[in-house]
Amino acid sequence: MMPNRAVLGAGSSNKVKYSRLAADEDGYIDLQFKRSPPTVPYKAIALATFLFVVGALLIILGSLLLADYIKVEHPDRTIPVLIIGVLVFLPGFYHLRIAYYASKGYRGYSYDDIPDFGD
Repeated sequence: MMPNRAVLGAGSSNKVKYSRLAADEDGYIDLQFKRSPPTVPYKAIALATFLFVVGALLIILGSLLLADYIKVEHPDRTIPVLIIGVLVFLPGFYHLRIAYYASKGYRGYSYDDIPDFGD
């Protein structure tokens, strides 16, 4: 059998007041379902911007090397520059797109979808 609330708090110096819920209430209040304002992960957005810019520069450089506008001694090294540029560009573009749509308030996009590095 469960002890009464008054018995639990009788010996402590706790000043908590308990009250019974009305019979027509279901125990929930509207405040617990209200969303807190979103926190913007500035560091993650800065990293995404950096990845986007570096990736775009590597793609442009790789394209110029591949098209032979920039003369190189070893043309077999142009493809890895292009591949690394694409691999760096894609995550930056993806997270910047989420950040942009979340800032504009589009439905289904939130800053929660961007990792915030534990800050």
